Amino acid sequence: MHAKTTVMISPNFEKDRLWLNGKEESCTSPRVQACLKEIRRRASQTQKGKKNNQGIDLWKVHICSENNFPTAAGLASSAAGYACLVTAVAKAYKVEGDYTTIARLGSGSACRSVLGGFVRWHKGDQGDGSDSFASQILPASHWPTIRILILVVSDSRKKISSSYGMQRSVETSELLKHRATHIVPQRTEQIIKAIKNHDFETFAELTMKDSNQLHSVCLDTYPPAVYMNDVSHTIVEFVHSYNKIKGTTKLAYTFDAGPNACLFLQEEDVAEVVAAVKQVFPPTDENNYIRGINVPEKTLDKDLVLPSGPQEAGSLRYIIHTKIGEGPSEINNPEGHLLDQNGLPKPKTGWI
Repeated sequence: MHAKTTVMISPNFEKDRLWLNGKEESCTSPRVQACLKEIRRRASQTQKGKKNNQGIDLWKVHICSENNFPTAAGLASSAAGYACLVTAVAKAYKVEGDYTTIARLGSGSACRSVLGGFVRWHKGDQGDGSDSFASQILPASHWPTIRILILVVSDSRKKISSSYGMQRSVETSELLKHRATHIVPQRTEQIIKAIKNHDFETFAELTMKDSNQLHSVCLDTYPPAVYMNDVSHTIVEFVHSYNKIKGTTKLAYTFDAGPNACLFLQEEDVAEVVAAVKQVFPPTDENNYIRGINVPEKTLDKDLVLPSGPQEAGSLRYIIHTKIGEGPSEINNPEGHLLDQNGLPKPKTGWI
């Protein structure tokens, strides 16, 4: 799973332009402009006093970005997109230093995606959030056996955006205030310790409890922000049933602002869990059901009968098998770039 972004700056461009998944979008959104404004401000400071100061901070930019997973469906497409956008644009304008504070202006969670591995987002103390940044706790190589299964329930754009839903929660949820003050600080330290110690059982329990509490906050919001659906709740039941049968916690779920589940597990358990998911959520298209990293075929033991299935075929769209990434990396081969030499999107089948 990734976002891929190509940018080009030029004194000949008349205005900033942005293409997302092949369709031109407005470049005037407050979040995009906030990122560009801060990058250009830093570029201006970097260029001051240099003999060949070309005034590149005044140049316009063309940005072309694509995701290989659903956009605005609760799978952190904005986090991936803004992490890529900020990293690429900042490098084009020759800006150095910490990019996480810039990425946060586009999407809060994007500051974590800039770094890769296991990352902590620091809330900061300033009222304007200027000291809110991200730092890497450990690289992905620290726990290379962790795998992630994305269970895509819906790849449609969600009705309530994450930013709007969260703003509503801040304004109306008493539970959110309690969570921020009494739960999150302690839970953050606990899960960092679990990651450092490769303690999957604690990591899994904290992850599921935090997901449950997030969606409790969403329901405590007024009017409520409902993201999970019946299939989502069946996935929760499936995970708890599987762990009970296995006699230990081998699987954890978490849901962002959407109905789609992220399941954490160890590499050795992937084949069996995927087979169990297929038993509960039969596919309508066997050839397109599992995407991403290859999953070997496995026949389930006869004893492994899950009470939550089988559901109606097609209630789960497909599964993406992936792992923890290392953050943005540069594509040095021009063939892989999304813009041509004139700064326009290259033709691509399926793009609008």
